[in-house]
Amino acid sequence: MHDPVFPNGCAVCEVEVDPETGLAEIARYSVVDDVGRCIKPLIVHGQTHGGVAQGVGEAMWEECVVDPASGQPLSGSFMDYGMPRSNSLPFFTTRIVEVLSPTNPFGIKAGGEGGCTPALAVVISALLDALAPLGVRDMTMPATPFKVWTAIQNARRQSP
Repeated sequence: MHDPVFPNGCAVCEVEVDPETGLAEIARYSVVDDVGRCIKPLIVHGQTHGGVAQGVGEAMWEECVVDPASGQPLSGSFMDYGMPRSNSLPFFTTRIVEVLSPTNPFGIKAGGEGGCTPALAVVISALLDALAPLGVRDMTMPATPFKVWTAIQNARRQSP
């Protein structure tokens, strides 16, 4: 058995928040992904874009809501379930870094996770950074506008 090989990467996100409504919008999102030798860059960029969209969706909108009294799903269709859509995402900046794997003759590594894996943490971190001047220190996912607005109101009540 050979030594394990890990891909590397980095993601950076900038979020703008309307404190009156709690609406958070991603202004910029950049990601660098090490996939070893990249055979088809267009496919890797597409996987990264799709992964970022899925991660952002989970961090900001996607939530299964059930009525506590009846057990009836309240987010049972795509009309009620928050999903990432093209109008709610910016253009992503993606870059590929090729650090070849020494454990296979092609030098390849995994390439599908680089967009999704960091997205949740980087989006919530950017959101908390934007909300820090208002006194917000914690945010649970998904960071829906209502949750953001509520966190802002709670922080305002607690500040002297």
